[in-house]
Amino acid sequence: MPGKQPDDNTDSTAKPSQSKHFKAWRESGKAAGASKTIGDSIAAARDDVARFLIKLGATPNRVTLVGFLLTVAAAYCLARGASQQVPYFNSGGGPIGWWPALAAVALFLAGACDMLDGAVARVGRLTSRAGALLDSSLDRFSDIAVYLGCFLHFALLDQPNLTYQTLAVIAIGSAVVISYIKARAEDFIDDCTVGYWLRGERCAAVLIGCACGHMPAVLWQMSLSCGLTVWRRLTYSYQAITAADAGRPAPHRGPVPGWLGRLQLYRHPRGSIPYDFVTGANIAFIIFAPCIWPALRGVGPHADPLRQWLGG
Repeated sequence: MPGKQPDDNTDSTAKPSQSKHFKAWRESGKAAGASKTIGDSIAAARDDVARFLIKLGATPNRVTLVGFLLTVAAAYCLARGASQQVPYFNSGGGPIGWWPALAAVALFLAGACDMLDGAVARVGRLTSRAGALLDSSLDRFSDIAVYLGCFLHFALLDQPNLTYQTLAVIAIGSAVVISYIKARAEDFIDDCTVGYWLRGERCAAVLIGCACGHMPAVLWQMSLSCGLTVWRRLTYSYQAITAADAGRPAPHRGPVPGWLGRLQLYRHPRGSIPYDFVTGANIAFIIFAPCIWPALRGVGPHADPLRQWLGG
Protein backbone atom coordinates (compact mmCIF):
# COMPACT_ATOMS: atom_id res chain seq x y z
CA MET A 1 0.00 0.00 0.00
CA PRO A 2 1.35 3.48 -0.74
CA GLY A 3 3.03 5.29 2.06
CA LYS A 4 4.99 2.18 3.00
CA GLN A 5 8.23 0.73 1.81
CA PRO A 6 8.15 -2.66 3.57
CA ASP A 7 9.91 -4.67 0.93
CA ASP A 8 10.51 -3.11 -2.45
CA ASN A 9 6.92 -2.34 -3.34
CA THR A 10 5.73 0.11 -5.93
CA ASP A 11 6.21 3.81 -5.36
CA SER A 12 2.74 5.22 -4.76
CA THR A 13 3.40 8.42 -6.68
CA ALA A 14 4.78 6.79 -9.82
CA LYS A 15 2.98 5.97 -13.02
CA PRO A 16 2.69 2.24 -13.81
CA SER A 17 5.52 2.41 -16.33
CA GLN A 18 7.73 4.29 -13.86
CA SER A 19 7.20 2.23 -10.72
CA LYS A 20 9.89 1.75 -8.11
CA HIS A 21 10.24 -1.83 -9.35
CA PHE A 22 12.22 -0.54 -12.33
CA LYS A 23 13.89 2.54 -10.82
CA ALA A 24 17.29 0.85 -10.63
CA TRP A 25 16.95 -0.37 -14.21
CA ARG A 26 16.22 3.14 -15.50
CA GLU A 27 19.20 4.54 -13.62
CA SER A 28 21.50 1.80 -14.95
CA GLY A 29 20.90 2.69 -18.60
CA LYS A 30 20.88 -0.99 -19.57
CA ALA A 31 18.73 -2.51 -22.31
CA ALA A 32 15.28 -3.64 -21.23
CA GLY A 33 14.51 -7.32 -20.91
CA ALA A 34 11.26 -9.24 -21.07
CA SER A 35 10.58 -8.61 -17.38
CA LYS A 36 10.24 -4.87 -18.12
CA THR A 37 7.61 -5.42 -20.81
CA ILE A 38 5.71 -7.92 -18.67
CA GLY A 39 5.90 -5.65 -15.63
CA ASP A 40 4.53 -2.65 -17.50
CA SER A 41 1.63 -4.70 -18.88
CA ILE A 42 0.76 -6.03 -15.42
CA ALA A 43 0.94 -2.52 -13.93
CA ALA A 44 -1.47 -1.13 -16.52
CA ALA A 45 -3.95 -3.99 -15.99
CA ARG A 46 -3.58 -3.64 -12.21
CA ASP A 47 -4.70 -0.01 -12.27
CA ASP A 48 -7.70 -0.83 -14.47
CA VAL A 49 -8.79 -3.52 -12.00
CA ALA A 50 -8.20 -1.11 -9.09
CA ARG A 51 -10.57 1.43 -10.64
CA PHE A 52 -13.21 -1.30 -11.01
CA LEU A 53 -12.79 -2.38 -7.37
CA ILE A 54 -13.12 1.22 -6.19
CA LYS A 55 -16.45 1.47 -8.01
CA LEU A 56 -17.55 -1.63 -6.08
CA GLY A 57 -16.65 0.05 -2.80
CA ALA A 58 -13.35 -1.72 -2.10
CA THR A 59 -10.86 -0.13 0.29
CA PRO A 60 -7.11 -0.80 0.51
CA ASN A 61 -7.38 -2.39 3.96
CA ARG A 62 -10.12 -4.77 2.84
CA VAL A 63 -8.07 -5.86 -0.15
CA THR A 64 -5.05 -6.35 2.13
CA LEU A 65 -7.06 -8.50 4.56
CA VAL A 66 -8.52 -10.62 1.75
CA GLY A 67 -5.00 -11.23 0.42
CA PHE A 68 -3.79 -12.31 3.85
CA LEU A 69 -6.70 -14.72 4.32
CA LEU A 70 -5.98 -16.23 0.90
CA THR A 71 -2.35 -16.75 1.95
CA VAL A 72 -3.53 -18.49 5.12
CA ALA A 73 -5.68 -20.74 2.93
CA ALA A 74 -2.61 -21.53 0.82
CA ALA A 75 -0.65 -22.31 3.99
CA TYR A 76 -3.35 -24.80 5.00
CA CYS A 77 -3.13 -26.47 1.59
CA LEU A 78 0.65 -26.76 1.99
CA ALA A 79 0.24 -28.22 5.47
CA ARG A 80 -1.88 -30.92 3.85
CA GLY A 81 0.30 -31.60 0.82
CA ALA A 82 3.59 -29.68 0.50
CA SER A 83 5.39 -32.86 -0.62
CA GLN A 84 2.73 -33.93 -3.11
CA GLN A 85 3.27 -33.92 -6.85
CA VAL A 86 0.40 -32.55 -8.89
CA PRO A 87 -1.37 -35.05 -11.19
CA TYR A 88 -0.66 -33.04 -14.34
CA PHE A 89 3.11 -32.91 -13.69
CA ASN A 90 4.01 -36.22 -12.11
CA SER A 91 7.66 -37.14 -12.55
CA GLY A 92 7.35 -40.46 -10.74
CA GLY A 93 7.72 -41.48 -7.11
CA GLY A 94 6.16 -39.90 -4.07
CA PRO A 95 2.60 -38.93 -3.21
CA ILE A 96 0.29 -37.31 -5.73
CA GLY A 97 -2.49 -34.87 -4.93
CA TRP A 98 -4.15 -31.55 -5.66
CA TRP A 99 -3.18 -29.67 -2.50
CA PRO A 100 -0.19 -27.86 -4.07
CA ALA A 101 -2.32 -26.80 -7.05
CA LEU A 102 -4.98 -25.43 -4.71
CA ALA A 103 -2.25 -23.56 -2.83
CA ALA A 104 -1.07 -22.10 -6.16
CA VAL A 105 -4.55 -20.78 -6.94
CA ALA A 106 -4.83 -19.19 -3.48
CA LEU A 107 -1.36 -17.66 -3.77
CA PHE A 108 -2.10 -16.27 -7.23
CA LEU A 109 -5.19 -14.51 -5.90
CA ALA A 110 -3.28 -13.36 -2.80
CA GLY A 111 -0.55 -11.93 -5.02
CA ALA A 112 -3.16 -10.07 -7.02
CA CYS A 113 -4.48 -8.55 -3.81
CA ASP A 114 -0.94 -7.63 -2.78
CA MET A 115 -0.60 -5.59 -5.96
CA LEU A 116 -4.11 -4.20 -5.89
CA ASP A 117 -4.21 -2.81 -2.36
CA GLY A 118 -1.57 -0.23 -3.21
CA ALA A 119 -3.21 0.55 -6.54
CA VAL A 120 -6.61 1.03 -4.89
CA ALA A 121 -5.02 3.37 -2.36
CA ARG A 122 -3.20 5.39 -5.02
CA VAL A 123 -5.94 5.56 -7.64
CA GLY A 124 -8.68 6.16 -5.06
CA ARG A 125 -6.60 8.64 -3.03
CA LEU A 126 -7.06 6.44 0.04
CA THR A 127 -3.50 6.31 1.32
CA SER A 128 -2.92 6.21 5.07
CA ARG A 129 0.00 5.50 7.37
CA ALA A 130 -2.14 3.11 9.41
CA GLY A 131 -2.94 1.16 6.26
CA ALA A 132 0.74 1.08 5.37
CA LEU A 133 1.54 -0.44 8.76
CA LEU A 134 -1.22 -3.02 8.38
CA ASP A 135 -0.05 -4.03 4.91
CA SER A 136 3.59 -4.28 5.87
CA SER A 137 2.82 -6.33 8.97
CA LEU A 138 0.52 -8.74 7.15
CA ASP A 139 3.18 -9.22 4.46
CA ARG A 140 5.49 -10.57 7.16
CA PHE A 141 2.78 -12.80 8.62
CA SER A 142 2.02 -14.07 5.12
CA ASP A 143 5.66 -15.04 4.58
CA ILE A 144 5.66 -16.89 7.90
CA ALA A 145 2.34 -18.65 7.22
CA VAL A 146 3.47 -20.23 3.94
CA TYR A 147 6.63 -21.76 5.36
CA LEU A 148 4.92 -22.71 8.60
CA GLY A 149 2.46 -24.72 6.52
CA CYS A 150 5.39 -26.54 4.90
CA PHE A 151 6.99 -27.14 8.30
CA LEU A 152 3.79 -28.67 9.69
CA HIS A 153 3.43 -30.92 6.65
CA PHE A 154 6.90 -32.44 6.99
CA ALA A 155 6.54 -32.67 10.77
CA LEU A 156 3.26 -34.62 10.53
CA LEU A 157 4.36 -37.23 8.00
CA ASP A 158 4.40 -40.85 9.17
CA GLN A 159 8.19 -40.51 8.99
CA PRO A 160 8.83 -36.80 9.77
CA ASN A 161 11.43 -35.24 7.51
CA LEU A 162 13.90 -33.34 9.67
CA THR A 163 15.71 -31.81 6.69
CA TYR A 164 12.65 -30.13 5.20
CA GLN A 165 11.42 -28.99 8.59
CA THR A 166 14.76 -27.26 9.06
CA LEU A 167 14.67 -25.76 5.57
CA ALA A 168 11.22 -24.33 6.27
CA VAL A 169 12.46 -22.68 9.46
CA ILE A 170 15.50 -21.23 7.65
CA ALA A 171 13.22 -19.95 4.87
CA ILE A 172 11.06 -18.15 7.46
CA GLY A 173 14.14 -16.55 8.98
CA SER A 174 15.50 -15.46 5.61
CA ALA A 175 12.22 -13.90 4.50
CA VAL A 176 11.86 -11.91 7.72
CA VAL A 177 15.50 -10.83 7.94
CA ILE A 178 15.66 -9.72 4.29
CA SER A 179 12.80 -7.32 4.95
CA TYR A 180 14.04 -6.30 8.38
CA ILE A 181 17.50 -5.29 7.17
CA LYS A 182 15.96 -3.04 4.52
CA ALA A 183 13.54 -1.41 6.96
CA ARG A 184 16.24 -0.82 9.58
CA ALA A 185 18.92 0.31 7.14
CA GLU A 186 16.62 2.90 5.63
CA ASP A 187 16.57 4.68 8.98
CA PHE A 188 20.13 5.71 8.04
CA ILE A 189 20.38 5.53 4.22
CA ASP A 190 17.98 6.38 1.41
CA ASP A 191 17.55 2.96 -0.15
CA CYS A 192 18.58 -0.63 0.59
CA THR A 193 16.76 -2.36 -2.26
CA VAL A 194 19.65 -4.64 -3.16
CA GLY A 195 19.91 -8.39 -3.63
CA TYR A 196 18.02 -10.61 -6.05
CA TRP A 197 15.42 -12.16 -3.76
CA LEU A 198 13.01 -9.29 -3.25
CA ARG A 199 9.57 -10.20 -1.96
CA GLY A 200 8.08 -10.39 -5.45
CA GLU A 201 10.70 -12.92 -6.53
CA ARG A 202 10.21 -15.01 -3.40
CA CYS A 203 6.42 -15.07 -3.82
CA ALA A 204 6.74 -15.98 -7.50
CA ALA A 205 9.09 -18.87 -6.66
CA VAL A 206 6.63 -20.30 -4.13
CA LEU A 207 3.74 -19.90 -6.58
CA ILE A 208 5.63 -21.73 -9.35
CA GLY A 209 6.72 -24.45 -6.91
CA CYS A 210 3.13 -25.05 -5.87
CA ALA A 211 1.85 -25.02 -9.45
CA CYS A 212 4.23 -27.77 -10.55
CA GLY A 213 4.21 -29.71 -7.26
CA HIS A 214 7.84 -29.01 -6.42
CA MET A 215 7.65 -27.16 -3.10
CA PRO A 216 10.51 -29.22 -1.58
CA ALA A 217 12.84 -27.79 -4.24
CA VAL A 218 11.61 -24.28 -3.43
CA LEU A 219 12.46 -24.82 0.24
CA TRP A 220 16.05 -25.60 -0.74
CA GLN A 221 16.12 -22.53 -2.96
CA MET A 222 14.63 -20.18 -0.38
CA SER A 223 16.86 -21.49 2.40
CA LEU A 224 20.18 -21.37 0.57
CA SER A 225 20.06 -18.67 -2.10
CA CYS A 226 17.99 -16.24 -0.01
CA GLY A 227 20.86 -16.29 2.45
CA LEU A 228 22.92 -14.57 -0.24
CA THR A 229 20.41 -11.72 -0.35
CA VAL A 230 20.57 -11.45 3.45
CA TRP A 231 24.36 -11.17 3.20
CA ARG A 232 24.18 -8.70 0.32
CA ARG A 233 21.80 -6.37 2.13
CA LEU A 234 23.72 -6.59 5.38
CA THR A 235 27.10 -5.84 3.81
CA TYR A 236 25.75 -3.13 1.50
CA SER A 237 23.91 -1.31 4.28
CA TYR A 238 26.93 -1.51 6.57
CA GLN A 239 29.20 -0.11 3.86
CA ALA A 240 26.67 2.58 2.88
CA ILE A 241 26.19 3.73 6.48
CA THR A 242 29.94 3.76 7.09
CA ALA A 243 30.49 5.74 3.88
CA ALA A 244 27.79 8.26 4.81
CA ASP A 245 29.29 8.77 8.26
CA ALA A 246 32.70 9.37 6.68
CA GLY A 247 31.34 11.69 3.97
CA ARG A 248 32.20 9.26 1.16
CA PRO A 249 29.99 8.24 -1.79
CA ALA A 250 27.72 5.24 -1.31
CA PRO A 251 29.10 1.86 -2.44
CA HIS A 252 28.30 0.48 -5.88
CA ARG A 253 24.82 -1.09 -5.96
CA GLY A 254 25.16 -3.05 -9.17
CA PRO A 255 27.90 -5.36 -10.49
CA VAL A 256 31.42 -4.31 -9.54
CA PRO A 257 33.67 -2.99 -12.32
CA GLY A 258 35.87 -5.46 -14.18
CA TRP A 259 35.68 -9.16 -15.00
CA LEU A 260 34.06 -10.09 -11.69
CA GLY A 261 31.17 -7.77 -12.39
CA ARG A 262 30.47 -9.53 -15.67
CA LEU A 263 29.78 -12.69 -13.67
CA GLN A 264 27.48 -10.96 -11.20
CA LEU A 265 24.31 -11.28 -13.26
CA TYR A 266 22.27 -11.45 -10.06
CA ARG A 267 23.25 -7.85 -9.23
CA HIS A 268 21.60 -6.41 -12.32
CA PRO A 269 18.26 -4.63 -11.72
CA ARG A 270 14.76 -5.82 -12.46
CA GLY A 271 13.85 -5.15 -16.07
CA SER A 272 17.33 -5.88 -17.45
CA ILE A 273 18.38 -8.79 -19.66
CA PRO A 274 20.85 -10.26 -17.11
CA TYR A 275 18.05 -10.19 -14.53
CA ASP A 276 15.84 -12.15 -16.93
CA PHE A 277 18.59 -14.73 -17.37
CA VAL A 278 18.94 -15.27 -13.61
CA THR A 279 15.17 -15.44 -13.21
CA GLY A 280 14.92 -18.02 -15.99
CA ALA A 281 17.61 -20.14 -14.32
CA ASN A 282 15.75 -20.03 -10.99
CA ILE A 283 12.48 -21.01 -12.63
CA ALA A 284 14.19 -23.86 -14.51
CA PHE A 285 15.61 -25.16 -11.22
CA ILE A 286 12.15 -25.29 -9.64
CA ILE A 287 10.54 -27.03 -12.60
CA PHE A 288 13.23 -29.43 -13.80
CA ALA A 289 15.76 -30.12 -11.03
CA PRO A 290 13.34 -32.33 -9.02
CA CYS A 291 12.73 -34.42 -12.15
CA ILE A 292 16.45 -35.23 -12.21
CA TRP A 293 17.13 -35.59 -8.47
CA PRO A 294 14.24 -37.23 -6.54
CA ALA A 295 15.54 -35.91 -3.21
CA LEU A 296 14.38 -32.44 -4.34
CA ARG A 297 10.85 -33.87 -4.41
CA GLY A 298 11.20 -34.99 -0.80
CA VAL A 299 11.27 -38.68 -1.73
CA GLY A 300 13.91 -41.37 -2.04
CA PRO A 301 16.75 -42.61 0.18
CA HIS A 302 18.48 -39.20 0.21
CA ALA A 303 15.42 -37.06 0.97
CA ASP A 304 16.38 -36.49 4.61
CA PRO A 305 20.17 -36.04 4.72
CA LEU A 306 20.08 -34.11 8.01
CA ARG A 307 18.54 -37.04 9.85
CA GLN A 308 21.16 -39.33 8.36
CA TRP A 309 24.00 -37.00 9.36
CA LEU A 310 22.64 -36.82 12.91
CA GLY A 311 22.41 -40.60 13.06
CA GLY A 312 18.61 -40.68 13.24
